[in-house]
Amino acid sequence: MPPEDLCAKYNKIHQDVYEWFNIGFDHFGRTPTQKHTDISQSIFKRLHENGYLGERTAEQPFCEQHGSFLADRFVEGECPRCHYDDARGDQCDKCGHLLDPFDLINPRCKIDGAAPVRRETKHIHILLDKLQPEIEKWAHPAIEKGNWPRNSRIITESWLKEGLKGRGITRDLKWGVPVPLEGYENKVLYVWFEACIGYPSITANYTDDWEKWWRNPEDVQLWQFLGKDNVPFHSVIFPGTQIGTKDKWTMLHHLSTTEYLNYEGGKFSKSRGVGVFGTNARETGVPADVWRYFLLKNRPETGDTQFEWAPFVDSNNGELLAKLGNLVNRIIKLVTASYGSVIPEFTVPETFNPFLEEVTEHLRQYHEDLEGAHLRAGVQTAMRIAEAGNGLIQANRLDNALIANEPERAAAVVGTVLNLIHLLSSVFSPYMPATSKSILEQLNAPFLYLPSVEELQSGWKPTSLKAGHKIGKAAYLFSRIDPKKADEWREMFGGSQADRKKKEEEAAKLAAKKAAAKAKKKEKKEKGRAGAPEGGVEGSAKGGAEKVSVTTEGKNDEAVEKVADGVAQVTLPTS
Repeated sequence: MPPEDLCAKYNKIHQDVYEWFNIGFDHFGRTPTQKHTDISQSIFKRLHENGYLGERTAEQPFCEQHGSFLADRFVEGECPRCHYDDARGDQCDKCGHLLDPFDLINPRCKIDGAAPVRRETKHIHILLDKLQPEIEKWAHPAIEKGNWPRNSRIITESWLKEGLKGRGITRDLKWGVPVPLEGYENKVLYVWFEACIGYPSITANYTDDWEKWWRNPEDVQLWQFLGKDNVPFHSVIFPGTQIGTKDKWTMLHHLSTTEYLNYEGGKFSKSRGVGVFGTNARETGVPADVWRYFLLKNRPETGDTQFEWAPFVDSNNGELLAKLGNLVNRIIKLVTASYGSVIPEFTVPETFNPFLEEVTEHLRQYHEDLEGAHLRAGVQTAMRIAEAGNGLIQANRLDNALIANEPERAAAVVGTVLNLIHLLSSVFSPYMPATSKSILEQLNAPFLYLPSVEELQSGWKPTSLKAGHKIGKAAYLFSRIDPKKADEWREMFGGSQADRKKKEEEAAKLAAKKAAAKAKKKEKKEKGRAGAPEGGVEGSAKGGAEKVSVTTEGKNDEAVEKVADGVAQVTLPTS
């Protein structure tokens, strides 16, 4: 399949996933466009003019089996640092260390498994060592100004402390941006050099005014979100590339870096069918907002986190349903039944001040969480605001008796909590957009802009929904998930690490057993042949004709082969 068709295929799959998850996707950018070629080659030429590129003869892995040079990621083997067996030729997915293909222990070609050989070839290198003083001059203030998280800081600073080295930015491949240099007509720019250039080039394909973003550091901040294994490319190499052009660029402001999300005590693996992915999340029947909530609540911001089915179910039942869903449904139904769907006249008493102060403090924290791109903390803070609403209802024992005996107090609780729910629709909007929309429909209210930090100096006030406002109809935000579904989904999507290990051991035992049986059968057959008398049909009949039986051996062998193949395969690179 041509690369263009492959990209189109997976773009469609990704777009469908994003649409289901309520994720906006404005423009699908491709690097094989004329604008990307022009911008990439322009940057290359500027680096060359400024003396930051150099030609070096290097050894590159060459596969004699299919007769071509191998890109770094098409070489796999054992990491020399952590000894992970599925490390790639440019980077180890386990420890994150950048590698050279020849650093790997027992390297192998990803295409056919053959051991690559060394073969000389000339390539252009970007002289990061020459650029290091300028990169450091930019990086240290940028880290502080942008308030980078600890993992981004450590990775970037360790690179600088170790000392930058020149890195090859050309490859012996057919697919890619042609190198604009005489003598390099049969080479292309290395993907991780021109991939980051794809950010401005894709913007250029989106709008002719791309320079308003990428040449405007005074008015534009660049925020990037990525996994820790991609940090050096975005915090050192691409900024170094921008600096080396000596042109005006909008450069990295904040780098939100995640650690790894693991699966049930092990790793996600598409090749092994282990883990739940975007394409099959909807197979569970669980709404996208529940997935969004749990994944963001468990976002691995400061360390690796686990996706586990039991906590996933618990977060729906014990948090979304019990806290947020119950709060909204309870109040909407009560106002419908007791007040004719109209907000009663209410005055907030002084006894509510501790509650108002609590909400105010949570809102201040929410601002701080999101301004620092601490998305995990932000959704936890949002749920605390919902908990505060439930606390107010419980403290005042809101029910029909309170409405009958203390109507003013009841009205105050109802009016205050309805305004809190209006606030919650906005607070949860980035995390659960469909839920936010449903809340607004039930309130029959427009979207509410959150009060700014300055506005919160006087405290949060429940004034967005006034007395006399008619609300909409009640609807359930969430549904209970049967806890038994956790076991069902765990089995459906590859089981736990322990389960997989057990299955692998069982498969190995079965394979060994069948191999022994096959060997024994072969031995018996050979003995039978050795002892068989000559004489054609009569001899065959007397010498022990083999018993005919029905067997599932072929099917079992196939199953064992599939298991073994799954265990042996590696995780395909994602970048």
